[in-house]
Amino acid sequence: MDISARTDYAVRAMLILGEAQQAESGPVSVETLAQRQSLPRKFLEEIVADLRTAGLVTSTRGARGGYSLARPATETVLGDVFRAVDGPLAEVRGLRPHETAYEGVALHLPQVWVAVRAALRAVLDTTSLADVLSGELPDTVRELTANPDAWINRA
Repeated sequence: MDISARTDYAVRAMLILGEAQQAESGPVSVETLAQRQSLPRKFLEEIVADLRTAGLVTSTRGARGGYSLARPATETVLGDVFRAVDGPLAEVRGLRPHETAYEGVALHLPQVWVAVRAALRAVLDTTSLADVLSGELPDTVRELTANPDAWINRA
């Protein structure tokens, strides 16, 4: 799986907004979001617009305006951010895994694609922004990263 720059930037921006929410410091400008994580401002503006359209952030106009999380960081999971900026977690040639069908030697391949999506959901839909901010990651994430093989590049 390739995590796009768009998704990476979106998650990092959402973490800043989560931190601001926890500190009750109010809206954060795109300029501040970009500076805090060394992100390209123009690209980040497009990403934040997608997050707003998805209902994950709200915007406030004015001199002290900017963006805030639309719901608590404890209720905003990484999977929602992924979907907001890059679409479904797993697709096969533009189809959802459960929509694929094959014959012959590939007959059982849809089960593998559905399992891949389920594995992504097991991590991304159970890990909230608050979890990442605190480092108190879900058991699934901790168990997967505790395996030394998880850290080995097999490219």
